[in-house]
Amino acid sequence: MSETPEKTVPASPETAGAKAAAGQEAPRDFIRNFVDEDIAAGKNGGRVHTRFPPEPNGYLHIGHAKAICINFEIAAERGGLCNLRFDDTNPVKEDVEYVDAIQDDIRWLGYDWEDRLYFASDYFERMYELAEQLVEQGDAYVDSCTSEEIRELRGDTTRDGMAGPWRERPKAESLDLLRRMRAGEFEDGAHVLRAKIDLCSPNINLRDPIIYRIRHVEHHRTGDAWCIYPMYDWAHGIEDSIEGITHSLCSLEFENHRPLYDWFLEKLGVHHPRQIEFARLNLSFSVMSKRLITRLVDEGRVSGWDDPRLTTLRGLRRRGYTPASVRNFCNGVGVAKFNSTIEMVRLENELRSDLNKHAERRMAVLDPLEVVITDWPGAEQAEDGSWSGGEAVLVEAINNHEDESAGRREVPFSGRLLIERADFMEDPPKKFFRMAPGREVRLRYGYYVTCTGVEKDPVTGEVVRVLCTHDPASKGGNTEDGRKVKATLHWVSADHAADVEVRLYDHLFSKPNPMDVGKDGDFFESLNPSSLEVVTAKVEPSLALAEPGFRCQFERVGYFCADTVDSKPGAPIFNRSVSLRDSWANAEKAEANKRKQAEQRAKK
Repeated sequence: MSETPEKTVPASPETAGAKAAAGQEAPRDFIRNFVDEDIAAGKNGGRVHTRFPPEPNGYLHIGHAKAICINFEIAAERGGLCNLRFDDTNPVKEDVEYVDAIQDDIRWLGYDWEDRLYFASDYFERMYELAEQLVEQGDAYVDSCTSEEIRELRGDTTRDGMAGPWRERPKAESLDLLRRMRAGEFEDGAHVLRAKIDLCSPNINLRDPIIYRIRHVEHHRTGDAWCIYPMYDWAHGIEDSIEGITHSLCSLEFENHRPLYDWFLEKLGVHHPRQIEFARLNLSFSVMSKRLITRLVDEGRVSGWDDPRLTTLRGLRRRGYTPASVRNFCNGVGVAKFNSTIEMVRLENELRSDLNKHAERRMAVLDPLEVVITDWPGAEQAEDGSWSGGEAVLVEAINNHEDESAGRREVPFSGRLLIERADFMEDPPKKFFRMAPGREVRLRYGYYVTCTGVEKDPVTGEVVRVLCTHDPASKGGNTEDGRKVKATLHWVSADHAADVEVRLYDHLFSKPNPMDVGKDGDFFESLNPSSLEVVTAKVEPSLALAEPGFRCQFERVGYFCADTVDSKPGAPIFNRSVSLRDSWANAEKAEANKRKQAEQRAKK
């Protein structure tokens, strides 16, 4: 492969293409400004070529999604290219499982690298040749100190480093040892190859960093062809150079590594991309570290890397997030130079916005309370006190008020229904507008009904059944006289409802910053014990046949997705993707706060 490949026609990501088609103005930020300055100055022949370089040692999370959006979209907006390259330089932690999963997640986001899939291991031979060049120039040497000795001699932020006994090793001797290292003559840890830079540099990354280490480990692509492997800082710049990358866009933790990136490429005299750093994405109520996520998985705190409570792309996908919602969130938070934490609600709002436009509506009751329409045709009470639902009719329901093309469906309605228990109060406060004795409400798509009484458990006194009458002329939820009611309730027919498992997910952590546990604390202390509640819901019949991945809004409850892992044919399991922010829910919360304040005043 040429180190400065010719420009080819890119495949623009969906979002950049859509923006261009709509005539929208491209976003502006410091990275785009730098790139445009280079184009205007004629650098790299006006080319723009970026790359997304994940390490195949875990699954992608929402922070990676931000980097993916930045790299693919900045290139596409300028008619450039973006490569996908796996930095597979550490075979101890890498696996082909991660390689496949990462490609799948990037495609799911809507990005296409076309034929530009590369691996660091593609360049192992060229990296080694350049390492020998560095030794021959006197810019690298083989060090035979132990890792502990190297660490001690390197110093720290309070003291300079010191030269070890092998720093002035003759070039010929270092070259011979390097070749014997490659040939497999030495055990792990016997020698390392180090760059010869500056042991007194205030930037510790420049204090003779290690370039190669010995590891007798089989690689997922090269097998046992190599027993020495390059360090990331050495490999990264060479990979960029070989692929003709023009702008190496990295997260902020690589800012202190940039002088090393530049030093290597300048010493080697090869194509030199420009490295630009941006702030990582930190999200409240979550952790982004692969190390911490691995602990959560390995210690059984979550079900796996695809647990819907995690902000891994696998977890978000399983929970019901859409590619558009993730892209819009990443683009919406923008590109900054300083680290900050973004509120989780911003990600949730993007999902609500997308699903509100595209998700079909269905009716489901999570905490059922029986409602009997006593004057419904055929409804009657048996000797044991139970009621039959009588005749069943089909009422027409709208699939999505935001999208007429979604059409309509028919839902069975009978004289025995189920509503949410929270939608009824026997002795309601002033601003509770839902069902109560003597009050008329609308049953969505059904009829106007008026509560005439209740039946209670004789032991507990709990309301177990609400009795109502209906207005036969109000079918469809409207009346000829145009009278208004203050509440519209969702429902399911008790005689036709299906039972489904519903998983109500909340934040995995109870604190916005899970690491805020004090000096000696563990982030596990921030885990939310109520992050998952499992209930059996009553749903309209069509939901019993939902295919895995089907997204919908449970009306007045939230957005849900049929689980793609645990659902079975005819037995879907629904994950709550995100709750609704309805006015009735906000009013209920406000009323609860008022009651709480009144109780506190009474105690005083």
